[in-house]
Amino acid sequence: MDNIDIRKAVHNDLPFILNIYNQGIEDRIATLDQDLKTMNEIEIWFQEHQGRYSVLVAESKGKIAGWASLNPYSHRCAYQGVADLSVYVDCSFRSKGVGSFLLQSLEKTAKENEFYKIVLYTFPFNELGQSLYKKMGYRKVGTFKNQGILDEQYVDVMAMEKLL
Repeated sequence: MDNIDIRKAVHNDLPFILNIYNQGIEDRIATLDQDLKTMNEIEIWFQEHQGRYSVLVAESKGKIAGWASLNPYSHRCAYQGVADLSVYVDCSFRSKGVGSFLLQSLEKTAKENEFYKIVLYTFPFNELGQSLYKKMGYRKVGTFKNQGILDEQYVDVMAMEKLL
């Protein structure tokens, strides 16, 4: 996709980040969250994602097409070089390369912040997400059976990783 700019998220991006995340909640293919988030919740989340735990946005022709973040994997010091990631793309921009651009930039940001490994968790049935991660060099580590509950049903969660 042409004309995609990746940049660090700013406070004015929060309504778009919130909208895209809530799309992911409604789709039921990307998160175990079931209740739509509020602006207050996303502002708190954003404050926790400063410094090493960055948030990036993909912008196309003035519109936020998606976002990605580095998240703490564990607060134990032994894991300070490992980050968890989140990637969400606006439904109107999916399957157009936005996720790839975001992941490439997020990995660069991770290296700049002394992360050596990124892990992620996805649903085994999220084929679109898995194809993106596999294309970008992430490997399946394993599947946690009945790891969470979504809409009152147990769901499996697949772990993936990439050494940077």
